[in-house]
Amino acid sequence: MKKILLIEDNPEVRENTAEILALANYEVMTAENGKVGTEMAIQGLPDLIICDIMMPELDGYGVLHILSKKVETARIPFIFLTAKTEKSDVRKGMSLGADDYLTKPFDDTDLLNAIEARFRKSALQSTRYEPNTEGLDQFITDAKKVLNLQDLCKEKKVKSIKKKAEIFSEGDLPQWLYFIKSGNVKTYRTNADGKELILNLHKAGDFFGYESILDNTTYQESAVAMEAAELVLIPRYDIVTLLHAQPDVSSAFIGLLCKKVAEKESQLLQLAYNSVRQRTAEALLKLHQLKNENDTITSPREELARLVGTATESVIRVLSDFRVEGLIEISSSKIKILRMKGLEQVMQWNVARS
Repeated sequence: MKKILLIEDNPEVRENTAEILALANYEVMTAENGKVGTEMAIQGLPDLIICDIMMPELDGYGVLHILSKKVETARIPFIFLTAKTEKSDVRKGMSLGADDYLTKPFDDTDLLNAIEARFRKSALQSTRYEPNTEGLDQFITDAKKVLNLQDLCKEKKVKSIKKKAEIFSEGDLPQWLYFIKSGNVKTYRTNADGKELILNLHKAGDFFGYESILDNTTYQESAVAMEAAELVLIPRYDIVTLLHAQPDVSSAFIGLLCKKVAEKESQLLQLAYNSVRQRTAEALLKLHQLKNENDTITSPREELARLVGTATESVIRVLSDFRVEGLIEISSSKIKILRMKGLEQVMQWNVARS
């Protein structure tokens, strides 16, 4: 049962509102002023707070200010009740972090709808959505309810991509956000000399192609399927809607993207500071993660060099060293990993040859 703290100095309003909440199967705590309400909030940690603005001892603005500074109460949904209707009061309350604002007198439906909406938003923000199509579909379903947008992502579709097929090119205008249902995709950039640098490898459960949507620019890289893949395509305007939606919705959506953002930051740091030896070990481990059947990697040396971000000759020398050290076995274009932990040590610590 959800617990709600009601802070209201008017006895009649307090009793009537508490009765409505109890009938709606909420556990109700009541306080007659802001000072008492603040203490009850800190001690009782309710799931939601409904608070009048104009009160003795401590007004509603003061209550929200104090509770927002404490870690244990900062994220509790907060709804103001007030008889005032001036826009300045509404702006002040929302700028302090209030989640909603009800003007007295209000009816039962308005109150309960506001509470249910807040609980839906909180649930959306706290839910951990799995990085698969089911998790993505569940997020979209929840976002539709919170935003009351039944047409959200109605043009989302699944598209099959053949191996080596181009998904988008540098300079294209972004129209979709891509989510990999199955298969692997690489993104790369071509320099003035026509050489490719692989920026990232994406596998099932990854989003890609969103940076240009966020920056409102054309694609700064190209994307190609490394093998047959199934992609979920979400229209650009739906992504903009989700990002510019209410904070709870946009926060949850960004959470779905964050994993890949963190990986990209890490990759850039490694490219800047790690040796070719470390980066080659990392590239082999990344390619291995994309394989399901065995430890054998089939990748042209040129493509491996693009992923490492160095000359092909340098990668060939490092691979030769790895073979001598017993980390890998090389047969024509195939590379078999013999000592996974050894490559992990090279990547992390750049250990001396054994």
